[in-house]
Amino acid sequence: MKKLILRSLVLVTSCVSTVFAQSEHQSRLWTAQWITSSGAAHRDLAILHFRKTIELPLEPTRFVVDVSADNQFLLYVNGRRVGTGPSRADLAHWRYETYDLAPLLHQGSNVLAATVWNLATHAAVAQMSDRIGFLLHGNSENERIADTDSSWVVEQESGIDILAADLPGFYYAAEPGIIMDASKFDWSWNTASPEHRESWSKAIAISRGALRGESDAPNNWQLVADALPPMEMTSEPAGAVVRGVEIPKGTEFPNGPLTVPAHTNATVLLDRGHLTTAYPALIASGSGATIRLTYAEALLDAHGQKGNRNEIEGKHIFGLVDEFLPNSTPHQFINLAWRTWRYLQLDVQTKDQPVTIEGLHTWFTAYPFTEKASFQSDDPSLTAIWQVGWRTARLDAHDTYMDTPYWERLQYIGDTRLQALISYTVAGDDRLGRQAIEAFNDSRIPDGLTQSRYPSSLVQMIPTFSLLWVGMVHDFYMFRDDLDFVRRQMPGTRTVLDWFLRRQRPDGLLGKVEWWPFVDWGKDFEGGMPPQDEGGGSSVLTLQFIEALRYAAELEHAYGDPRVAQDYRRAADRAAEGVREHCWNQHYGVLADTPAQQHFSQHANILGIWLDVIPADRHKQVLSKILSVSDSGFTATGPLPPMTAATYYFRFYLARALEHAGMADDYLRTLKPWHDMIALGLTTWAESPEPTRSDSHAWSAHPNYDLLTIVAGIRPRSPRFESVLIEPHLGGLKLVHATLPIAKGVIEVQYSRATKGMVAAEVTLPRGVSGELVWKSRRTPLHPGKQNFSLP
Repeated sequence: MKKLILRSLVLVTSCVSTVFAQSEHQSRLWTAQWITSSGAAHRDLAILHFRKTIELPLEPTRFVVDVSADNQFLLYVNGRRVGTGPSRADLAHWRYETYDLAPLLHQGSNVLAATVWNLATHAAVAQMSDRIGFLLHGNSENERIADTDSSWVVEQESGIDILAADLPGFYYAAEPGIIMDASKFDWSWNTASPEHRESWSKAIAISRGALRGESDAPNNWQLVADALPPMEMTSEPAGAVVRGVEIPKGTEFPNGPLTVPAHTNATVLLDRGHLTTAYPALIASGSGATIRLTYAEALLDAHGQKGNRNEIEGKHIFGLVDEFLPNSTPHQFINLAWRTWRYLQLDVQTKDQPVTIEGLHTWFTAYPFTEKASFQSDDPSLTAIWQVGWRTARLDAHDTYMDTPYWERLQYIGDTRLQALISYTVAGDDRLGRQAIEAFNDSRIPDGLTQSRYPSSLVQMIPTFSLLWVGMVHDFYMFRDDLDFVRRQMPGTRTVLDWFLRRQRPDGLLGKVEWWPFVDWGKDFEGGMPPQDEGGGSSVLTLQFIEALRYAAELEHAYGDPRVAQDYRRAADRAAEGVREHCWNQHYGVLADTPAQQHFSQHANILGIWLDVIPADRHKQVLSKILSVSDSGFTATGPLPPMTAATYYFRFYLARALEHAGMADDYLRTLKPWHDMIALGLTTWAESPEPTRSDSHAWSAHPNYDLLTIVAGIRPRSPRFESVLIEPHLGGLKLVHATLPIAKGVIEVQYSRATKGMVAAEVTLPRGVSGELVWKSRRTPLHPGKQNFSLP
């Protein structure tokens, strides 16, 4: 049995190296056919196995194929795993993956095989679909023998069924649980040739594969090459047993076998030690048994509260469930979709026979980001914040960014803007950011707005997120060097802003904004929405409009239409004047949320400072006021109204306001909520303060970006990071060392505070990069290479 376990691991690791950089977009028409099964209803749930045996006269040195499916495929060659896909998109931009199969092929007979599944109405909300289908296209004439057509055979898998998520009271939008019955599953589908069995029949051709842009395409899958690399697959331990019921003494599970006697109900609770996204791989045998796997971010007490995530006493598990029904032969259970958990509980119920679980292993999976930036200081608690933030950013990035890897797996603009900035600065990788920006552009409806999340089978409109998408395009313009990519987004930024310009009132404020104008999960923002008067007039929404107008004006002035840029600036100026005139409260000295001035929030004042709608001479006073309503240790001067506080997400914009107001040395004081999360045992950042649904939420990871750009002070001084601005804000830190990757190399800074208050600074810039060092309003030119300064 140990050999079986080892073999299964080798199969996965060997296949990862076979994935190769995708081929260039071909202009010729494809001849390969989308295929399906005659027994698969048009849009019903179906799991199919496809296979074909090809004869090769010689062992090939190159055998390149393009592969796609709806919803997903898992491809094997000669019993060895090649890869899975395609990455999610919409039907107008349906992805295909490209592989060189040559390392897995040999002279003579070779078996190509794929499992394809379409979960229909049970699919994740992020999954868009037409119907179940599979496509494999040989890249040249030599590979055309592998093309999918009616020469392939197919069978319907009856050993897997859906186990719908039972999570009452929670919004769950990701993949469902499954139940896998080993006695029904076809374990030989991808190995020896079983085509003669009655369960296999000739595949049915739907129509040929068509590249996007073809005239009169024969189906709805408009194919484009996937620009993303394969997702990471790394072998990891399953975790430690922290609780067990009816577990024999001396058991070394999960690293060794576990045998549960007949007529026994046993439970094993594993703690991975931190949240993970992975495929659990479990090998078991024993007829009549049921093995139930429950995945949870945290355990719950009797009141349904999480509390300290490290504590298990008196707590129970609640979460998504898979079930495996083993038979007498040892088989490996691996789900079709990866799962998210820190705690994994196995409940084993046996009947007349014992069950043996040979072991449990996991395969970590996520987008293959590499941590190229670094941040160290003399405060070890900041190291913990950096590490937890990077783990959060990694788990929330797969073939798309996603808000939470457990509950939704949806790519929302509000989260994604912050995730992309972390990707640019920490990983120096913009591929997933490009995917996201283009996906949101593709999501635009005829009204002009982007959808709030995309890809998504369910339309959801958050107009404020369309404004943030304009900000995403501008962020890319500042951090990455691809002006053609930016230009391609600008027709979309115009339609978004046209939608809002039609709703700008004569007084400059926005009128009533329909759909779901979400801003933040503030405690008295109903549904995350700031208040609007009967005719609109929200200062918070208008301020977000101003931000987008200014960003778009900059883009239009540089690469678009200067007249449009001027119109945007005028509209922004009118909006700013309207906010000042109608929403400034003289008594409290802060902005109100509407002209009625019955409601106040940190959000309006954060944006008002950052965008200079509040005059510069009042910035520090207003910031001190609004921060006094939180737990940041600030004290207000003068009267203060009840005020909605910003949660973790919107504190990203608070950091921008602090920096703009000249108070960035206070930034580290605002990190108390992140320190508190670590004290609660969180290993990724939560969605919102306790009680919280999601223990891993992308939008809370922005301190990684802030530590680099505010504390270490490394930012682009000009678009495309062509020149650098170094402006550190050390607060009480005595030592900081940071690196940040850019296109031309790595920027490195080091600061050391001497006993007499002087700061020794060392800045190293890559070849061809110049910039400016700013310290207490003093500006010093920077040149490529290493340079040292003594800062008073």
